[in-house]
Amino acid sequence: MEARPKLHYPNGRGRMESVRWALAAAGVEFDEEFLETREQLHKLQKGKHLLFQQVPMVEIDGMKLVQTRSILHYIAEKYHLFGSDLKEKTLIDMYVEGTLDLLEMIITHPFLKPEDQQKEVVSMTQKAVIRYFPVFEKILRDHGQKFLVGNQLSLADVILLQTILALEEKVPNILAAFPHLQEFTVKISNVPTIKKFLEPGSKKKPPPDDVYVRTVYTIFAP
Repeated sequence: MEARPKLHYPNGRGRMESVRWALAAAGVEFDEEFLETREQLHKLQKGKHLLFQQVPMVEIDGMKLVQTRSILHYIAEKYHLFGSDLKEKTLIDMYVEGTLDLLEMIITHPFLKPEDQQKEVVSMTQKAVIRYFPVFEKILRDHGQKFLVGNQLSLADVILLQTILALEEKVPNILAAFPHLQEFTVKISNVPTIKKFLEPGSKKKPPPDDVYVRTVYTIFAP
């Protein structure tokens, strides 16, 4: 029996949340070993488990994978979330890279000074509705399909949905001007594996709170 992937990261979203989303979308059960102290991180580093001394780290297929995008690529390729040919794979990769640029703003937001957080919400909202969402709205409008690429769920759909839902937590009406993205959000949220992940009790992490922020500072402070 194939061993379940094991995820090493603090007990919160961060850069590991996209990995959780990808595995869940693929219907893959996984285990987690949460980092809570600097000593745990140092143990991984001293044991040469972290290629660049950083997490996220995912144990899968006898490997210890690091670097979020590389982990996502491996999962997408292994579990058929990367299209049917080179053209589709490249489109998926391009869409994911763009979306992750936006998602990075959401990931770092809780670690800003309180006086800067509202400014950053305004900034990420502007970037979403001016730069990113119009691109995906046009893609969906032009090809009239359920998914961003091809005729099956891909990593591009998963990461875009993750990003939309995270933004809606901060700006509930952020999709008001994007009817195709509204429809996309409903449809992808109802893909059975994703619907299960969105239900209470799943391994989807809640929005970052002060406890998570303090834990991260404790683990990674220089």
